[in-house]
Amino acid sequence: MTSSALSLAYVVLTLAVIAAVTAGRRVRLWRVGRPAAVNWLHGVMALPKRYLVDVHHVVGRDPFAARMHAFVAGGLLGGSALVLLTLVPALGGSRLYWALIAVLFAAMLIGGAMVGRRRYPQKPARLSGGRFQVLPLLLIGYATGAFLAALDAALAGTVWPLGWLGLWLAAAGGLGLVLQLDRGPMRHAFAGALHLVAHPRDGRFEGRRETALLPIDLDAPRLGTATPADFAWNRLVGFDACIQCGRCEVACPAFAAGQPLNPKRLIQDLAAAMVPGGTNANYSGSPYPNARPVAGRGGPEQPIVGAGAMIHPDTLWSCTTCRACVEECPMMIEHVDAIVSLRRFQTLELGAVPEKAAAPLAELRYADEPQGRPLKARTDFAAGLDLPLIGAKGSADILLWLGEGAYDLRYGRSLRALVRLLHLAKVDFAVLGAEERDCGDVARRLGDEATFQRLARENIATLATHSFRRILTADPHALHVLRNEYPAFGGSYEVIHHAAFLDELVAAGRLDVGALGIGVTYHDPCYLGRYNGEIDAPRRLLDRLGLSRVEMERSGKRSMCCGGGGGAPLSDIEGDRRIPDIRMAQASATGAGIVAVACPQCTAMLEGVTGNRPEVRDVAELVLDAVEAARVKPVARGVETVT
Repeated sequence: MTSSALSLAYVVLTLAVIAAVTAGRRVRLWRVGRPAAVNWLHGVMALPKRYLVDVHHVVGRDPFAARMHAFVAGGLLGGSALVLLTLVPALGGSRLYWALIAVLFAAMLIGGAMVGRRRYPQKPARLSGGRFQVLPLLLIGYATGAFLAALDAALAGTVWPLGWLGLWLAAAGGLGLVLQLDRGPMRHAFAGALHLVAHPRDGRFEGRRETALLPIDLDAPRLGTATPADFAWNRLVGFDACIQCGRCEVACPAFAAGQPLNPKRLIQDLAAAMVPGGTNANYSGSPYPNARPVAGRGGPEQPIVGAGAMIHPDTLWSCTTCRACVEECPMMIEHVDAIVSLRRFQTLELGAVPEKAAAPLAELRYADEPQGRPLKARTDFAAGLDLPLIGAKGSADILLWLGEGAYDLRYGRSLRALVRLLHLAKVDFAVLGAEERDCGDVARRLGDEATFQRLARENIATLATHSFRRILTADPHALHVLRNEYPAFGGSYEVIHHAAFLDELVAAGRLDVGALGIGVTYHDPCYLGRYNGEIDAPRRLLDRLGLSRVEMERSGKRSMCCGGGGGAPLSDIEGDRRIPDIRMAQASATGAGIVAVACPQCTAMLEGVTGNRPEVRDVAELVLDAVEAARVKPVARGVETVT
């Protein structure tokens, strides 16, 4: 082994020690968080798969970024680890071994150049600047230096001047990288690995769609999150795992509409808030649009939200809880969990809810319905239709959960279509009628966990008195709550969305449909697609109707929100544009004459768009049109007959 190569091994060892000390300072910050149960053995054993498969599955949506990351991470970790092993004489004296090290650092050099290519001469708006702009220089410096030193060792010292030059380059570049482990871009590398091991929703790595909010103890001394110390420690690690790639920023509907929310900035503010005397002054990415003034100060025991703190309340209330940010995050950070936890403190402890949301929350507390309307009026939409009550029938195969949309005249038309289809298919169904309370979705997203838990327990008690096999609903928000969030309170049910159920009926021949032959584009509701993974059934159903279906710019699990979730219509935070206007423009760009929807919130938001736009139709209405088309069969000379 050459002298420069031996020195490189000691340089890498020294850098590793400095990195451990630097990382230790960050660990002390995380320890202020609340305890969290972590299966360490399982997490460590699963880390390679989580990193190489789960993370790269998301990173791979940007092929350039995926290749860049593979070169940089593979070369840096692999090359540095092998250099340390050269302190074992048998390895350090092998020229072939040093050649392998040189190849790894050459790969890292390619990756570093790709990092630079992405940032120079023009940095994309979604990427943060500041220290991130220096990162490619440090990566290239360390990779070039280590490559030259390894190459000299592989060539038995024949290019020793390059070997010594490389040593100094590697030392300078490596020290720069290590010093960024605390508050710079390299913090992501250390925190990211720990975040994947101790992820608060580790079921996501096992293929489960863990999207349900977790209950809180209403007898706890503090409800919700007020300070960084109120978060579980592994949540704090998640904030530090952010690499500021800006994918969440691009996906966020509130950011696109100019409301004061940027999920990337939010996570960076949360990371800065955990530092004693923390400040957001060093953030160098896109700001909150139309940002409200705040002091930008924080600390482990300091309030996170408020004009004198790090985050303005309007930032929290701008979120539609659509989880587009979570879906796009390569590090699987849980933005929505953090936002709702902060909302819970604002609502339950401070009573500081947006002005327009105060009255609906009060009505939910006292009338079990956000507008204070009589529960028995929920079935008024069905005037003239046979709508059996399960209390009168005694039992039913299908319990139809009507949801909040039943009070709305427009969505009442969709429900009437659904009820008619159920009768045509001879489905044994019934409704709760006046026994059906609000499911509690809006209360929970707006932070009123106490009202949600009361409604959940009372609804579960009501459902326990009736006999049914499945719950059917046309409301994805109700579906999500009943299917995923009620089990925590003892209510486990098989819940199906009406699009999936109608697809079953048509496939089984219980509904005879004709071909409609018109152009349609389908809008995925966030709480059906992203939250519950139901992407295919609505599309299969539309295809069975003989519709010419075209996809929007954003569809499936990467669809854009209509703006109606998370209580956003009640919080009503002003922006530059309306989210539904943006989404309808995407629908119009397809050239389709109809936007098919499968959610009462989506119907209301998209139909509120003015001007020349496609017609908004619920999937149940389209199925009923197809059924009626099948009943009209052409005969000779163009005369039609109804069968």
